[in-house]
Amino acid sequence: MKIKSAEFVRSAPDLASCPQHTFPEFAFIGRSNVGKSSLINLLTGRRDLAKVSATPGKTVLINFFKINGSWFLVDLPGYGYAKVGKAEREDFTEAVNTYIEGRENLTCLFVLIDSRLPPQRIDLQFLEWVASLDLPYALVFTKTDKQSSTKTKEAIATFLAELGQRSAEPPSVFTTSILNQDGKSQILAAIDQACQTIRTAKRRSPLPDHP
Repeated sequence: MKIKSAEFVRSAPDLASCPQHTFPEFAFIGRSNVGKSSLINLLTGRRDLAKVSATPGKTVLINFFKINGSWFLVDLPGYGYAKVGKAEREDFTEAVNTYIEGRENLTCLFVLIDSRLPPQRIDLQFLEWVASLDLPYALVFTKTDKQSSTKTKEAIATFLAELGQRSAEPPSVFTTSILNQDGKSQILAAIDQACQTIRTAKRRSPLPDHP
C-alpha cells in the first residue's frame, strides 16, 4: 500500500465526539514516549502529521486521520506517565477505554512496545484487558535500531512468554525502526489486507429482504 493522501479530520475528547463514518479504523496506542507519533509519521510519509515531542504524554485527544480516502488512522493518547493533572489524566484514560470498547469502526488496535525494555507491568495489564474484549490487536516493537537484532529477538520472546500467561491467543507481531524505516511496509500491508477483506465481505453480503 502506498499512502497518497493523509488528511487530519478531527480531535475528539470522547467517544461521542468521534467522526461518524463507515470506514475501517486502525488505532495506535502505547505507553508514553514509546515512539507512537514518529511511527505514524513514518507510516504516512508525513514529517509532522502527528506531533512529536520530547515531553511524554503529548497526545491527550483522540486524533483521526483519513488515509487514501478509504480508511482512518487513529492516534490514541498514551497510557502511563503524562504531565497533566490527575483529573485530566483520568478523563483521557476514560475516553480511550470507551473508544476501544465501543467504537464499531475499530478494525485493529496496534499496541506499541519499547523493544529495549523488559516486560512492563502496565503493558501486560493493558494487553490482558484488550484480549478480554475479543478485539483484533497487534504488537509493534519500536526502537529496534537502538540495539542488536539478537537482543530484540530475545526481548520479543520474553515479552510474548509473559503475555502468554495472561492471554491464550498470540497476536501478530511487527518490529519497527524509524531510522531504518523497518516495519513500515509490513504494517501497511496488514492494514491493506484487512481493508480488502472488509470490502470483499461487503460485496458478498446478501441483499436485504423487501416487504
